[in-house]
Amino acid sequence: MLDEIKKLPKVELHLHLDGSVSKELASKLSGLSEDEVLSKMAAPSKCENLSEYLTRFDLPISLMQTKENLYLIAKDLVDRLEKESIIYAEIRFAPMFHTKEGLSYSEIIESVLEGLKTNSNVNTNLILCMMRGMSIEDNLKTLDCAYEYLNKGVCGVDLAGSEDKYPLELYTELFKAAKKRNIPFTIHAGENGPASEIKKAIELGAKRIGHGTSAIGSEEVLDLIRKNEILLEICPTSNVQTNAVSTYDKHPIYEFYKKRILFNINTDNTTVSNITLNDEYLKLYNTFNFETHDYIKMNEDAVKHSFASDNLKEKLLDVLKEYNNL
Repeated sequence: MLDEIKKLPKVELHLHLDGSVSKELASKLSGLSEDEVLSKMAAPSKCENLSEYLTRFDLPISLMQTKENLYLIAKDLVDRLEKESIIYAEIRFAPMFHTKEGLSYSEIIESVLEGLKTNSNVNTNLILCMMRGMSIEDNLKTLDCAYEYLNKGVCGVDLAGSEDKYPLELYTELFKAAKKRNIPFTIHAGENGPASEIKKAIELGAKRIGHGTSAIGSEEVLDLIRKNEILLEICPTSNVQTNAVSTYDKHPIYEFYKKRILFNINTDNTTVSNITLNDEYLKLYNTFNFETHDYIKMNEDAVKHSFASDNLKEKLLDVLKEYNNL
């Protein structure tokens, strides 16, 4: 099955740039050994909570403060995506975290876009993350940049960070502003927060939910997800690490599958979670017996719910259709 998974065209919609800096490149940029990098970046298989998991971003963010490093990190990531047969990826990061050495938001975004453009075999877009715990003013600046670069390499925005400390109700005005500007958005919800956070995100207009695992405990929210054809961006290994779910085999993904909830498979952070998308697919196959036709359906759903242009969506669906007919 692994050989088939490796060849399968895949779409990743929930991929954090800072959490996916490779150990090899982080070692080169930091002067630390690869083992030292992993000791600082790779989260344990079971963290106490999401907050502990998020401490693993300190090292990569410290390295992402120059235009050259941002370019190299983006280039390295897109090259690794190609090796996994990923045909489209929406890569997210928070520009506000990369200004410590004086870079402007535009310099940050353009450096990343230049790095991604070096590999024409993988289609990519950026999602700019607004952050829980940061000021409305700072987050509106991110929203302004998303509007400036919309359809120029940026396809939408997100709200990330700890739900239990900073519930979504504190940030509703951000998404009202996004809707007025027709900026697509996804929201981290139902990861370390209750199902009510997912409900709020959908009411605000989110068409996708980052994680959403807590939905399984609420039939009301599951009905809302189905009714509105919301796609959950599922990151199984990460969900176990952050204690969103207790163990891999207890992940609600198979229940979502049986309940006709739309979802796709993502790594979240390739280095922090020490996982590749191919390995994630294989783990799901070994645990829940998902087959190739299931994965193709998940990727078709991912394309349809992506923030890509209609023209690109058609091309990506054609690639999946052609593979399915082989």
